[in-house]
Amino acid sequence: MSVKFSQRLELRQSQSLVMTPQLLQAIKLLQLSNLELADYVEAELEKNPLLERAADESGPVAAPDAPAPDSALGNDADWEGRMLTPERGEIDPRHEVSLENNFPDDGPPPTPAARQESEPMGLSATSWTGVGGQTADGEDSNLEAYVAADISLHDHLTEQLHVATTDPVARMIGATLIDLVDEAGYIREPLGEVAERLGVTLERVEAVLKLIQSFDPTGVGARDLADCLRLQLIEKNRYDPAIAALLDNLDLLARRDFASLRKLCGVDDEDIIDMVGDIRALDPKPGLKFGGGTVQPVIPDVYVRRVSDGSFMVELNSDALPRVLVNQTYAAKISSKVKNEEEKNFVSEALQTANWLTKSLEQRAKTILKVASEIVRHQELFFSNGVEFLRPLNLKTVADAIQMHESTVSRVTSNKYIAAERGLFEMKYFFTASIASAEGGESHSAEAVRFRIKQMIDQELPGDILSDDTIVAKLKASGIDIARRTVAKYRDSLRIPSSVERRREKQSLTAKAS
Repeated sequence: MSVKFSQRLELRQSQSLVMTPQLLQAIKLLQLSNLELADYVEAELEKNPLLERAADESGPVAAPDAPAPDSALGNDADWEGRMLTPERGEIDPRHEVSLENNFPDDGPPPTPAARQESEPMGLSATSWTGVGGQTADGEDSNLEAYVAADISLHDHLTEQLHVATTDPVARMIGATLIDLVDEAGYIREPLGEVAERLGVTLERVEAVLKLIQSFDPTGVGARDLADCLRLQLIEKNRYDPAIAALLDNLDLLARRDFASLRKLCGVDDEDIIDMVGDIRALDPKPGLKFGGGTVQPVIPDVYVRRVSDGSFMVELNSDALPRVLVNQTYAAKISSKVKNEEEKNFVSEALQTANWLTKSLEQRAKTILKVASEIVRHQELFFSNGVEFLRPLNLKTVADAIQMHESTVSRVTSNKYIAAERGLFEMKYFFTASIASAEGGESHSAEAVRFRIKQMIDQELPGDILSDDTIVAKLKASGIDIARRTVAKYRDSLRIPSSVERRREKQSLTAKAS
């Protein structure tokens, strides 16, 4: 049997999505919060001489139904409706930005430049970049520049260490232990490992730890919760054998098993209630008084306002939108003076990058507005009547309605916030699972059911504590088909104790009141 080999040429036509660097970066821009986007744009303004900040414009960007004002593209705001020709100063069509395709999921966006000091809500796009924030003599008029920074827990403890001892070895051990203090104020690393790493005895490390535990705030340097509470009780002169036994059995206190605690502590009902009151007055995380660093303000990306006819208008927060323009005049001026190929390539790349960024920002704003408008349309009853009327919603429903891919909607709703009369909500808050109706009607939102469970428990009487089975029966009577384990899961997510624990707690409170 012989096998014949031959060669031939074939032409095949196929379609594929080419993920250019520009397109990848445009997708990642969607996932950035407004503060991260501001940092990114600021970095681009610093390195691209053809980009400049647009003049501050007043007024929010209206919803898709309203006429859209000119944006960062200036007179080129209709770029989506025309074909771009690859002339000088334009982006090559191969790099055209479009976010409404089926993109594969990629990794998280690159870490933006280090954030500047947090800004107050309501600043315009120019004020956080420094433009318009200077006095006539060029000095920065930002009041935050004159406010002393909050001292950190690490610095606070280090200052006390330098006052408490002059021994260089003790200071070295103390500095190491202070470095191990977490934001809650605890030192959780085994002291034996610390002693071995520093080449000192365990007794020496324990002695320095005892010194640190005498520092302010009281309870800092504790090894666990019981140790933290013990240090605070000693400082208040409330530490005795009975309360020591209570600290050794915090698990029983968490379960509200006061009967067992009375036996272990050897006290009566009145004493155990007083001891529990003393425990509750303590701070289980003393280190949090100093915070964990600069807290960034949450600035809404979208406003939802009720209009005269009772409907809702959706508009972008213009103060959260970076506005940049391409300086075409300067681009033409330097293009005519380039002397070599390297300079020509630099100008061409800078112009293309600048054009791409303005178009990407415009597309990002339009996409956020589309997604937010669909969310508001679907959850209109929530904005009118409250959380009980929150409807089930998933990414696919929104994506199908606005003809985008689910991954695009997911990126848009990450780190984006909607401000309405009822408060400030992350966009992802409106996406909840559905729970079937007991009567075969419209399904219920999991968040709305969670709210109903909390309402029922908040309204229960001390003599009529609702068990999970009772809650299930009441919900089914109101048309919600839910399992007991689901009720228990929702109750745990709300940090509501079981019916047994709630009964014990309310009985103890009743006894104390009488």
